[in-house]
Amino acid sequence: MTTPQHKIGSGFGARSTADDVLSGIDLSGSTAIVTGGYSGLGLETTRALAGAGARVVVPARRRAAAQEAVEGIDGVETDDLDLSDLESVRGFAERFLVSGRKVDIVINNAGVMACPETRVGPGWEAQFATNHLGHYALINHLWPAIARGGARVVAVSSGAHGLGVRWDDMQFERGYDRWQAYGQAKAANVLFAVQLDVLGRDAGVRAFAVHPGSILTPLQRHLAKAEMVDAGWIDENGNPTDPTFKTPGQGAATQVWAATSPQLAGMGGVYCEDCDIAEPAGDGSEGGVHAHATDPEQAARLWALSADLTGVDVFAAAT
Repeated sequence: MTTPQHKIGSGFGARSTADDVLSGIDLSGSTAIVTGGYSGLGLETTRALAGAGARVVVPARRRAAAQEAVEGIDGVETDDLDLSDLESVRGFAERFLVSGRKVDIVINNAGVMACPETRVGPGWEAQFATNHLGHYALINHLWPAIARGGARVVAVSSGAHGLGVRWDDMQFERGYDRWQAYGQAKAANVLFAVQLDVLGRDAGVRAFAVHPGSILTPLQRHLAKAEMVDAGWIDENGNPTDPTFKTPGQGAATQVWAATSPQLAGMGGVYCEDCDIAEPAGDGSEGGVHAHATDPEQAARLWALSADLTGVDVFAAAT
């Protein structure tokens, strides 16, 4: 049964770190895949999981940069992966499957935010294609190893998921808005986790979506400094000014908690924030998950659409 969207009293919170939530957890013998695990929250996630004993695979669009970033972290390997290129996604998955390893954890961490209008593949809007479709295809191609490991799959979303999916113009062909496109991609991440949990639970695979919080990382690379100053995120010298912002270690905590916590045993299909299951979003309230993002009918609709766009659906093939 899908876990309802209510806090479980994890004992952790907004200021907990990835190391905090892993205290006492031994991941020796497990394998984790962390997309974008060489920068920002991804790097903190990689460090924490490896520190707890996991073997961490970091597939990266900029493999040389990834190799340099993870140098010196024991138990980490890199590979090539461009989530905006479905052939690259397939290639990484095929190389991994040849290794014969199972997967215990997948964290779909990589992403792009508020970029200028960009088209990839057959003209897809880049944020939707990279943040959602690439990860959708990756999980489908890796499914044999994921199912064998009874893995937890974590989709990194955002509070921007509240903007919802523009079903009548998902590729923004009638005018591009970078923040609406980002919000759509983040809503898709939540819907993806909802449907994957439904489809995968009989194989012991559970899926979660998480909001890491607000953190200054390279994710903001497409934002002008003046824009972030005006938003109250930083001062003129680039120093954080918003007291609600987290450190990267705190930002990585919720995805690490969702991927490893024994408190979530037997649960799945939920949206988490501040190292706990989130409450439903209220009208005008801060935080929580919006109903449209956990709606099972929209989740199934998005899965079917994603299968049609990418040409891959391991569950359809199995029926």
